[in-house]
Amino acid sequence: MRETDQDQARLARAGRVFSCASAVSSGVTEKRTIPCPGCGLAVPDIDAPTHAYIGAAPGCWEIYGRVLAREYGELRNPPFHRLTVDAYAAQHPGTESRRSTQSVAGHLIALHLVFEQGLAPEVVTKLMPAIVSKAESFRWLMPPSFVGTFTVESVANAKSAEDHERAARRWAESVWRAWGEHHETVRGWAGAHTLR
Repeated sequence: MRETDQDQARLARAGRVFSCASAVSSGVTEKRTIPCPGCGLAVPDIDAPTHAYIGAAPGCWEIYGRVLAREYGELRNPPFHRLTVDAYAAQHPGTESRRSTQSVAGHLIALHLVFEQGLAPEVVTKLMPAIVSKAESFRWLMPPSFVGTFTVESVANAKSAEDHERAARRWAESVWRAWGEHHETVRGWAGAHTLR
C-alpha cells in the first residue's frame, strides 16, 4: 500500500472507532427489535411484563403504558380514552381463550357503537357492563391482518393533546376497519345497544 492509502485506511478505522465511541458516550445503543405479535410494530426486544391474555410484545405493552400514563395524567382521562383501550385490545387479540374472546368481543362492540352507531365514547363506557354480561354468546373471531393499520406508536408520537386525540381516533377506526370480515357478527352481538 502506498502511504496515502495507509493513511486513508488508518483514518477510516479511527472514524469507525470514533463513531462507535461517540454512540456509546452519547447513550445511543442499537437495540434488537422484534415484531409485536398483535399489531406487527417493530418494538424493542425487552424483558418486561405484559398482559395475561392480550397478545402484545413487552416493548409494545410498554409503549401502550406510556400512552395510558399520558391519558390518565396530563390529559386527565379524556372521553376518547375509551378508543385507546378498545383499539389496543382489539389489535392485540392474543390467542383463543374465554378471557381473550370476551375481551375482543367487548372492545369490538364498543368500536361498532362509536363508529357505526355514532355513540359518544363516554356513553359506550356506561353501556359496557351490560354488553359484557352477554359474554356467553360471544365466540372467538379469527383475527385479521393488521398490516397497514395505525398502531399505538402513532398515538405515542403525538405532540399535543389535539394530535393525541386525532391519532387515537384514527387508530381506533383503522382497527375497526381491519375487523371488517366480522362486522356482521359484532353488530349482532351489539343488539339492543345500538339505540342512541
